Amino acid sequence: MPDIKSAKIAILATNGFEQSELEQPRDALREAGAEVHVISPDGQDIRGWEGPDWCRTVEVDRKLSEVNSTDYDALVLPGGQINPDLLRVNDEALSFIRAFWQAKKVIGAICHAPWLLIEAGIAEGRDMTSYHSIKTDVKNAGANWTDAEVVTDHGLVTSRNPDDLPAFSKKLIEEIEEGRHDQRAA
Repeated sequence: MPDIKSAKIAILATNGFEQSELEQPRDALREAGAEVHVISPDGQDIRGWEGPDWCRTVEVDRKLSEVNSTDYDALVLPGGQINPDLLRVNDEALSFIRAFWQAKKVIGAICHAPWLLIEAGIAEGRDMTSYHSIKTDVKNAGANWTDAEVVTDHGLVTSRNPDDLPAFSKKLIEEIEEGRHDQRAA
């Protein structure tokens, strides 16, 4: 079982992410000892969304075209409405997500981020949750949607909203420490 202190985690996001859904898992993973890189498509710092308006800027560590999924043990996908909607039409982002899944690595997605799992072809047949407004999208993609604070399916960790962040972050750490999920079909 790998130690979280030796794990390297990627967080993929762009402008319009839900502020807490990027910052809280990032901070929890770092506090647990993991190395965490925030990655954006253009490598520029990104600005979050909180409540009815734009919020703080988050420093980006890497540009998407300059990283490889093989460099990381897990991937975290923050939600918000704007961020995943922009990323789900980005072929490079979708390829990056698929590479984690095909390598049987942990992927965490919260709120609207399951849109990315749908677009990447990962949702079908999986136990998942999401923000309630995209429940139908998740079900139509063939996932088994459940209204729960955190749902795990062989290294795929999903949660509904910012209220679920403590459970989401805790489960991410547990799944990362389990290592690759070789028993799952890619």
